[in-house]
Amino acid sequence: MVRRFKAAFVAHVPDADPAKHRCVIKTSLYELKSVLVKNDNEAVEVCKELARREGVHAFILCPGFTHKVIARIVDVVGEGVSVNVARGDGPSNEAALKIMREIGWFEKGT
Repeated sequence: MVRRFKAAFVAHVPDADPAKHRCVIKTSLYELKSVLVKNDNEAVEVCKELARREGVHAFILCPGFTHKVIARIVDVVGEGVSVNVARGDGPSNEAALKIMREIGWFEKGT
């Protein structure tokens, strides 16, 4: 019997360490894990681990994921696991990119 719906938000961050940069928020019905990853390969491995070892039912990926990487994640998490991508509209994307450029996000390298 499933006691709690488990979801995970995975985001690309140039200086992330997925072993350190993670947290969990729980209610009686919902558990949300957030994990920051440096690159696509880390994302695939983190999603595989969370699905297999921790029973995550749904993944929410940041807008930076390409369709090819999303397909890799779908493959490794297996049947019956939901994979979603958070996408914004044009003005929202521009607002986020403006701040990311200002703080040097894209210069940090991945």
